[in-house]
Amino acid sequence: MIDPRAIIDPSAEIADGVEIGPWTIVGPDVTIGEGTVISSHVVIKGPTVIGKNNRIYQFSSIGEDCQDKKYAGEPTQLTIGDNNIIREGVTIHRGTVQDEGITIVGSGNLIMCNAHIAHDVIVGDNCILANNAMVAGHVHVGDFAILGGGTGVHQFAKIGAHAMIGGGSAVNQDVPAYVIGNGNPMKPAAINLEGLKRRGFEKEDIKLLRNCYKVVYRQGLRLEEALKEIEPIAAERPAVKVFYDSILASTRGIVR
Repeated sequence: MIDPRAIIDPSAEIADGVEIGPWTIVGPDVTIGEGTVISSHVVIKGPTVIGKNNRIYQFSSIGEDCQDKKYAGEPTQLTIGDNNIIREGVTIHRGTVQDEGITIVGSGNLIMCNAHIAHDVIVGDNCILANNAMVAGHVHVGDFAILGGGTGVHQFAKIGAHAMIGGGSAVNQDVPAYVIGNGNPMKPAAINLEGLKRRGFEKEDIKLLRNCYKVVYRQGLRLEEALKEIEPIAAERPAVKVFYDSILASTRGIVR
């Protein structure tokens, strides 16, 4: 299952059923879970933990030192969950001691060709990063978020769960949960209705989320006023609370 032309450090922990293609390099302090398939010409550096049943395509660079000039060789980490698809030419860097020292990619994600995930990024579960998406350091990406091709996300920004960002967008501020938009700079357009329908959200929750979106984005209220108006709904409906909490958690200000 491991091609003899691959270079595997003796200290690497490779589970049963892992496939590794020719000319792939797996360095020390790397752990790879069972069922993961790694194509040819992949470089994996540690400390890195890769879970089960992932598929990593050729020419990807996983767990490399970050590009932050403050990085001084500290033994930071990368953790990747299960059932991810990481396509050709993807780069994922380890964390820095200026943050928590770890980059985290969850499970069930599709990371398309040439996407970049920088140091200290946290990507949730079931996200899609389309071709050439660029996620800068310290960014948090919520579950089921979609970043269109060529999208650039500014460092420290937060992308809320179920948000959808159109291709070629520049995200300079935080994007609340469920919001869809695009542009340079990104501008919000609506709630991600189709995504919520596909994921089985209740009709009443979708209706309430549309109304809450209008309160925040269409009624000309100051953000503090809008939050007061939707707070009682968030207290009653967990789906709305995700939207409400994602706004409260903003540190860069929300796109608006």
